[in-house]
Amino acid sequence: MLRGVLFSPEPRLLSMRCLSSAAGGSASVKGTESAATPLRPRPNALTDEIIRVDHAGELGADRIYAGQMAILGNGPLGKTIGHMWEQEKEHRKQFEQLIQQHRVRPTIMTPLWNVAGFVLGAGTALMGEKAAMACTVAVETVIVEHYNDQLRQIMEAPNPDKELLETITKFRDEEQEHHDTGIDHGAEQAPFYKAMTEVIKFGCKTAIAISKKI
Repeated sequence: MLRGVLFSPEPRLLSMRCLSSAAGGSASVKGTESAATPLRPRPNALTDEIIRVDHAGELGADRIYAGQMAILGNGPLGKTIGHMWEQEKEHRKQFEQLIQQHRVRPTIMTPLWNVAGFVLGAGTALMGEKAAMACTVAVETVIVEHYNDQLRQIMEAPNPDKELLETITKFRDEEQEHHDTGIDHGAEQAPFYKAMTEVIKFGCKTAIAISKKI
């Protein structure tokens, strides 16, 4: 079970052949007609960076909750973690679509974030439910702050991307909900809460800084 969850398939980005044919309408997959993802103009530097780093972040969050579910999914917190995981999977899906639509290059660190996220989620879950919730609080604190910074950047831009603004606002609110859920489920009672959360926050901020650029 762990192997199947840990090695989650990477998002399938459009090949150049798909990109060149997208304007022609639809593509056939195994005999089934499906509309091709509509392409948008090349993004500006800000949009490019935002989509790249947020895709990486939501991939990591997806994997963290996958790790938690692998350990705690059958316990009292299973339903709560499952709900948060479903929202994170939707966030990841949305940014995968934006990567395709805007033709943004994903970070080269994607394989590492895939594994590191799962290990972080499973590792803290093995320490107990409160430690898993402490991990959630730390990660979501960084993500909410990160999304707030992006919202300010978008609103200050000459031509704000209203769709991206709405998407990030919605996701920011859901990440805040996850943070509050962690607090409500005893995160602050976890052993070494302060030290653990500071280490996780530092790791998340480092991953964000790297994913912005490469």
